Amino acid sequence: MHVEIIVNGSYLEVKKGVKHIKDLLEFLGLQDKPLIIEHNQQILQKERHKQAVLKDGDKIEIVHFVGGG
Repeated sequence: MHVEIIVNGSYLEVKKGVKHIKDLLEFLGLQDKPLIIEHNQQILQKERHKQAVLKDGDKIEIVHFVGGG
């Protein structure tokens, strides 16, 4: 069974084991990056990544910082 969500404007199907934002970040390989997460138009504090449950149709925006010069 899968959950279908929208990440940065694109549909993404994730395994049912990806239950929380924290799991999604690990699935995407972004768990160690400095990020800002918006979950259904609400900024999500990092300490809430473990509790925020993903459901079909959720809209996730992930902003990560890129260094350079």
